[in-house]
Amino acid sequence: MKPAQYLVPDLEPGTFHRAEETIRRSRFIVTMARVTSPAEAKAFIERIREEHAHATHNCWAYNAGAPGDTAQVGASDDGEPKGTAGRPMLTAILHGGVGEVAAVVTRYFGGILLGTGGLVRAYQGSVKLGLEGLPTRMREETVRFVVSVEPHQGPDVEHVLTKHRGRILSSDFTFDAAYEVLVPVDEADAFERELLERTAGDADCERMTDD
Repeated sequence: MKPAQYLVPDLEPGTFHRAEETIRRSRFIVTMARVTSPAEAKAFIERIREEHAHATHNCWAYNAGAPGDTAQVGASDDGEPKGTAGRPMLTAILHGGVGEVAAVVTRYFGGILLGTGGLVRAYQGSVKLGLEGLPTRMREETVRFVVSVEPHQGPDVEHVLTKHRGRILSSDFTFDAAYEVLVPVDEADAFERELLERTAGDADCERMTDD
């Protein structure tokens, strides 16, 4: 079971924290974001991979749970020698004291080989550098809702969600406008009540329980 409180990145969905250093002519750029699921982590990683599509490597690691929890983790060396990037990055994340965080370390090769030990130090060091400047806050207990409304009522959902400090986990507009959202537990009743009022009772708003 997750601890009730722990530090998480103080970053809004879609935003990230970045730091950079140069090691023996290679640029190492670490980009970090808050993620609460492997799906969120993979979407963030893909976004950075697209941004740095011409980089030599985009190595990554994430922990979508509490600090030190290995239930929702992942890592990749992205072409670097096995064990020199993803695993050292993940170790730094797991021992960094911050949960729900993903990191991509982008490398632009500068022409000088670092060797196995040098790569481990560079990738792990990049994550530690990112963690040093990462804004954090204490994680709040949240309630997960699945919300379905008419497509034209989508902005109403987003307005009410913002007002009550919630955030969107996923959305689907194949048929209706469907959202999976998280709302702080002390805002959950007001969120549900105001959403129903704003949509004249049309919203289908279901509280979900995680087994």
